[in-house]
Amino acid sequence: MTINIPRGTVDILPGEVELWSWMEQVAREVTQRNRYREIRTPIFEHTELFVRGVGDTTDIVEKEMYTFADRKDRSLTLRPEGTAGVIRSLVENKLYSQSPLVKLSYMGPMFRYERPQAGRQRQFHQFGIEAVGSTDPAIDAEVIALGMSFFDELGLQGIRAEINNVGNKEERQTYFQRLIEYFLPFEAELAADARSRLHRNPMRILDSKDPRTKEIAAGAPSILDFLSSESLADYETIQRYLTDMGVNYVLNDRIVRGLDYYTQVAFEYMIDLPGAQASTLGGGGRYNGLVQELGGPELPGVGFGIGLERIILALQDQKLQPPYPTGIDCYLIAMGEKAKEKVVPLLNQLRKMGLLAEMDYLDRKMKAQFKAADRENAKYVAILGDDELARQEIQVKNLATGEQESIAIEQLGSYLTTKK
Repeated sequence: MTINIPRGTVDILPGEVELWSWMEQVAREVTQRNRYREIRTPIFEHTELFVRGVGDTTDIVEKEMYTFADRKDRSLTLRPEGTAGVIRSLVENKLYSQSPLVKLSYMGPMFRYERPQAGRQRQFHQFGIEAVGSTDPAIDAEVIALGMSFFDELGLQGIRAEINNVGNKEERQTYFQRLIEYFLPFEAELAADARSRLHRNPMRILDSKDPRTKEIAAGAPSILDFLSSESLADYETIQRYLTDMGVNYVLNDRIVRGLDYYTQVAFEYMIDLPGAQASTLGGGGRYNGLVQELGGPELPGVGFGIGLERIILALQDQKLQPPYPTGIDCYLIAMGEKAKEKVVPLLNQLRKMGLLAEMDYLDRKMKAQFKAADRENAKYVAILGDDELARQEIQVKNLATGEQESIAIEQLGSYLTTKK
């Protein structure tokens, strides 16, 4: 009986991995230039981390977490997002004692039990950054701009940052009460999950996907009308910085994000894909109470998370590929056992010199080996037979031009190096 891959997971196959590797390389280069240091946290954590960190009224905690009991009946959860684990590590390892501003990046698999669709799997991959220790609007602008730099360096077009300010704890409490008053007359018409959140976290209703609930929410008051002059000033400063940096952004006072830890600025990266509505590539915001909520000191933070599967879809849609050439430098062909005894160590020598080289391991005829060289997109084929071996020479053929010449075997590496 064949065992198939679990629903909501995909194999990333050879030929696809190269695109992933390039995307991950660009992410690391962008974060390193901005002085964000990579951190790697466990794939599973204590369930309480996400209940406290992400929020018990979120879809993630209520519906989507992969939670299980270990052999000692402790509740563990596969991480559904990256921020909570990074902040837990920052607190546990007291990283804030090393620097007043801690800048971290992460990349890896996350897990959510939801309906699989294009760009949204149950095991998915996320790239994110966190900057902890500063309330300066300039760091908010840096975080938003860094994500846009990532998209720019991949060559993606048509991406915008949509930003909002969801207020601090006190401002949201006032706003919550006003939202409750607004939604109460429509309570019977709201979706079940929206009704359950009406008195716990009415702001989450603004994020509902239910058509009638969305229609009702469209008339709800704006959070911006409940912000203090200080919060509005910070928000305007962030906008000014983004404008000065040339970041493509728009204001959207309906963005609340799907995580309860956000305060002040919140944002999403959006792209319009053909034949579909605007798609979210990722997003983030400020979380000034999260470090303290997870047992650390009262430190502010801001960051983002970007779904890499969605970036892959965008790259494929815009037909973007890694900028470096594919293929190998040389395919070695040995005609006969004596020649093969020479080619095996010669292949190893070429690889040690940094050249991409391959040979035949199936004892195929020369015609089949040339076809294999074509499949490998080889620049050169080097042929060694008994006659060449006797002269200590090897035939080198340029597959693009068809030109062929004979050189000393020991010169093959340097010859290929000069041709790169």
